[in-house]
Amino acid sequence: MTEHTTPLLDVTDLQVELITARGVVRAVDGVSFTVHRGETVTLIGESGSGKSTTAMGVLRLLPDGLAVLSGSVRIAGRDVVADPGVAHAVRGRTVSLIPQDPMTALSPVHTIGRQLGDALRLRHPELSRTQARDRGVELLAQVHITKPETRWKAYPHQFSGGMLQRILIAIALAGEPELLVADEPTSALDATVQASILDLLMELQERTGIGMLMITHDLGVARLVSDRIHVMKDGRFVESGPAEQIVVRPAAPYTRELLAAVPRLGAWDEGEPVRQGAAS
Repeated sequence: MTEHTTPLLDVTDLQVELITARGVVRAVDGVSFTVHRGETVTLIGESGSGKSTTAMGVLRLLPDGLAVLSGSVRIAGRDVVADPGVAHAVRGRTVSLIPQDPMTALSPVHTIGRQLGDALRLRHPELSRTQARDRGVELLAQVHITKPETRWKAYPHQFSGGMLQRILIAIALAGEPELLVADEPTSALDATVQASILDLLMELQERTGIGMLMITHDLGVARLVSDRIHVMKDGRFVESGPAEQIVVRPAAPYTRELLAAVPRLGAWDEGEPVRQGAAS
């Protein structure tokens, strides 16, 4: 990557105002950032900070009539704020979303093959059913679904949460995107499965050069996968910089508070006696 290349995603002064029963809420207040090919940029913050609203605004997936966007969001050079029709042209092609909860993101009444096949034919309408199946099996193998040819006709309830997340990644890749938006892709998974999903995303990025916008509240995840981190609070960035700098030498008090909230294991001492009167 060079600094002279056009960013896959170029966000400038993005504002998102949500129309609610209690009035207008500015959920995102003038954020700017870029994502280039082959890099991962992470938005991190507590619940309600505006990070997921930013991602949904970038993709123009907020409800029409209830969200007002201003500023500029250029995906591969095309501004989805100035022309909402651009969003329909690039979603599922130039950019794909990995949604937050694998247990609810898939239709429970359609097979995995049907849902992955639909995503493939959206990108390549000329594919026959057999061709879509062959390509889908290849994608399932790429995301390490075992025996993908036999799992094609299985339903979501027949898979674990980790396997469903891998299937969602395969569906996202079906559009051959240049940019992935991953909205809390590991938050619903246990720690061991989280690690395998993050390894998979980094493996895919290394192989394909895809850019990623990661949304997370987990600084451990951010440190592992990110090139740059933007720390978000109340709709604004309070600190931005290289991942190691943000985690090791945070400048903003809010970032330090986030780091202090990360659970840490204490020393283990089997021989320490139990005090008299201690709660059992």
